Amino acid sequence: MDERLRRAPIGVLEVSVEGVVLDSNETGRTLIDATDPTGAPVADVFPRSVDDTLLTAVDGESVSETTFEEYYPDLDRWLAVSVVAVAEGGTVYLRDVTERRRGKRSLRRLRQERKRTELIEDVRSDILAALVDASSRAEIADTICRGLGETDLYEFAWVGERDVGRDGLGSRAVAGETGDIFDAVRDAVDDGTVTTPEERAVSSGRLQVVQPLTDSSAVPEPVRTAGFADGVQSALAIPVVYGPNVHGVVGVYASGTEAFSERERASFETLGEIAGFAVTAVRNRNLLLSDSVAEISFEVGDGSVLAQLSQSLGSTLLLEGMVPQGDDALLCFVSVDGDGVDRIDRETAGMAAIERTRVVSESDSGGRVELAVRGSTPLLAISSLGGTVRRASFDGGTGRLVVDLPPDGDVRRIVDTVGREHGAKFVSKEERQRSVTTAREFRDELDERLTRRQRTVLQTAYFADYFESPRGSTAEEVATSLDIAGSTLLHHLRAAQRKLLAAYFDERTRPSERG
Repeated sequence: MDERLRRAPIGVLEVSVEGVVLDSNETGRTLIDATDPTGAPVADVFPRSVDDTLLTAVDGESVSETTFEEYYPDLDRWLAVSVVAVAEGGTVYLRDVTERRRGKRSLRRLRQERKRTELIEDVRSDILAALVDASSRAEIADTICRGLGETDLYEFAWVGERDVGRDGLGSRAVAGETGDIFDAVRDAVDDGTVTTPEERAVSSGRLQVVQPLTDSSAVPEPVRTAGFADGVQSALAIPVVYGPNVHGVVGVYASGTEAFSERERASFETLGEIAGFAVTAVRNRNLLLSDSVAEISFEVGDGSVLAQLSQSLGSTLLLEGMVPQGDDALLCFVSVDGDGVDRIDRETAGMAAIERTRVVSESDSGGRVELAVRGSTPLLAISSLGGTVRRASFDGGTGRLVVDLPPDGDVRRIVDTVGREHGAKFVSKEERQRSVTTAREFRDELDERLTRRQRTVLQTAYFADYFESPRGSTAEEVATSLDIAGSTLLHHLRAAQRKLLAAYFDERTRPSERG
């Protein structure tokens, strides 16, 4: 070998017509991870690739000139190979192009991520539009599925919700090329012996990602098998959440083994929150605008922490208001008769579900207390399923709840879920007509003006007797209940009060304007 080739920064192998290595430089030996290939057939010393293009060019009878780039798994390296024919054989030139190849792959992946991110933004816009016009959860589910499933980036998408009368998820909408894997997913959610990513997302309220799907023990075997056959390699389960409430789940399936990047997952989490807000808005709108409601009564026992507390105190408890908090938490404002207020701290000390208590006001006949309740409760379950607790009383270890639902609400779903998860007994159902008054219109308009935070602060302050004279709670105490600074509380209160007064005075002037 020429001395210049021996010192060259690229790899050089000299081969005979018969395909035997005659000589090599140090760079070449390093690139193919061979100590001394001299005298060995090329097929024995050169790493294998999928196409084995070099072995075709040096077939033992002649040397064919060619240039190519291939990936060699044993080396985890991309090599650029040029074969030049000479009189007595050929010369093979080698260059390591791994970094360039990986750079191209990263660029391609970034472009794909950008496309998918743009898609998520489009779907967000669709859901926001659905929030304005949708009158049912089915419309929202269909919007999500069509937005995700009918694209080139994903194979299919589906939306699931808890089915009435069983523990599995029921499909509400699906779009895309479902193949055999969707049937396998539906069978798996009906099988109580296995758990799917979608079920874990609903249970935890957190996004679940599985990639590659076929290698994951977190996916039931029939789903992995069907995914392999259909070429589906990634799965994402997005909980549809609003505050502490999980309304359902969106399952998205893709062909790539790394289809869902970290940035994309963050976009999907936001998508799930927007969808959850849309579902909640539809429920609240239907209840608010309906001229009639379905009134459902439940009896609860040990499944209600307030029922337990009524037995411990030997007092009757009346729920006067509740304010949902994050992470499965409620602030409950409860009136307590007799001397139960004096013993509230002692009796709740052993109750893990009650994190904090505070006496708001006291009188000779009882008082009002604020309870910070965490965990799944009948009150929270009813709220998450679209119901409004109108009355709730607890005495001697049992309680009675009266719940309002829009007339088209899924009564069976609420009865089944609250009964199955909290041991509540369905008592009665009746239709109740509402009178069409400006009060409803007033609340509707005010609700649109207030932000979610302003509404929460205003509700908490009201139930905590902040507006009474003398006050039942100071601003600092209300702020502590909400885990915010006192200055932040006063800012939200002033903003909410200003909107409340504006809506009130606007409403007061309308009758005369119409008359």
